[in-house]
Amino acid sequence: MAAKRVNARAGAEPRAWVAAANMGLGHKRAVRPLSDLAEGGILIVNDPGFADPEELKLWERLLSIYEKLSRARGIPLIGPALFGILDYFQRIRPPYPRVDLSVPTIQTRFVDRMLEKGLCRTLLAKIKEKPLPLVTSFYHPAVAADRAGWGRIYCIICDADINRVWVPSRPRDSRIEYLVPCGSAMRRLRQYGVPDERIWMTGFPLPLSLLGDESLSVLRRDLGRRLRRLDPEDRFRPLHGRNVEHFLGPENFLEGRDPGPVTITFAVGGAGAQKEIGTAALESLAPAIRTGEFAMNLVCGVRSEVREYFEEAVRRILPDHPGVRVVSGRTDSEYFEAFESCLHDTDVLWTKPSELSFYVGLGIPLIAAPTIGSQEDFNLRWLREIQATLHQSDPRYALEWIRELLEQGRFAEAAWSGFLKARKYGTYKIRELLATGTMERESNPLRR
Repeated sequence: MAAKRVNARAGAEPRAWVAAANMGLGHKRAVRPLSDLAEGGILIVNDPGFADPEELKLWERLLSIYEKLSRARGIPLIGPALFGILDYFQRIRPPYPRVDLSVPTIQTRFVDRMLEKGLCRTLLAKIKEKPLPLVTSFYHPAVAADRAGWGRIYCIICDADINRVWVPSRPRDSRIEYLVPCGSAMRRLRQYGVPDERIWMTGFPLPLSLLGDESLSVLRRDLGRRLRRLDPEDRFRPLHGRNVEHFLGPENFLEGRDPGPVTITFAVGGAGAQKEIGTAALESLAPAIRTGEFAMNLVCGVRSEVREYFEEAVRRILPDHPGVRVVSGRTDSEYFEAFESCLHDTDVLWTKPSELSFYVGLGIPLIAAPTIGSQEDFNLRWLREIQATLHQSDPRYALEWIRELLEQGRFAEAAWSGFLKARKYGTYKIRELLATGTMERESNPLRR
């Protein structure tokens, strides 16, 4: 990546307009670590408290279609066909051959039409109050601001690969700068016609509460304890001990197994998909939870119906047992805070490969639930490439195969691989870009 102009004094506290859309939790999760620099707070472009009534009708139509089709896969007979409609519009071409994909598509033309009808007009009126950079985790606001001639526009990519819809119909005339989590997203943007000088390899923005500071003090502490729990048969330490001590520090790589249970955190998607997998796993793990060998978090986001489903399952399987808890929130902020808090003691994250795939950078191995949609297929491909994920076997026998993977040191291996290979400095790199207009490239795993 070429160096860019410096737009702000190095070290200055940046301010920006920060926008996301209520299209699942992923886009809001991506901007949450930037909330303290967000002018007027994070702007949710399709929130009833933000968008004007006419624009809101357009958003509600889009969101209704998205959520209905996202949940349709489980409907007998017609479900796969209905979901196929959504997947058709979101599908991503195979990575090879590397051909020019810069021509407009049905999807980019649809975005243009929706913007012409007034989508994102409330946001455009709002950001005119101050000439600050715009950071957004969704393509509609980025393209809208670009069409309006806004100065600095940064678009956070939330997956390892993306659909053509994320780039305007005329990519070479655009001024949008893309903040990507990994190399595959960068290569795809090149195919879509985005020049290198408008692509920044920042990494996905992770919560500061899980990083600690720029030395990653909290991350290193949590990972040291996690590796001790994930290596009960001492398979991992003889192979990687010196490497781990080098990166985590001797104070975080202690002898012996860390006391306490191995904690499995199962997280459903924002639309509540796959909750049945979580309850099947809970039934299997229940005997080992009773003895204190395992603990489990069931994460259900902000949907009351999913929380009630999990709470009923806990009452039926392990009533009033401290080794299992339901993690949720009445608001997005409350949920994010509760979820981030439970990750400190999480040893294995079990979820579909959504934007949470990039949390393997924290040194949390991921059991990949079945993918839902093309972008998750590519996230899973990336996770496998960096060896940070393990296959989900039958949830009804979770206790058996999870125990085997623990004894083999496979979870510890995946945790360490994710920590070394996935970027974790995204939040800091985005702040650096906003403050200076450029960023330093890093090779040290603790600085990227």
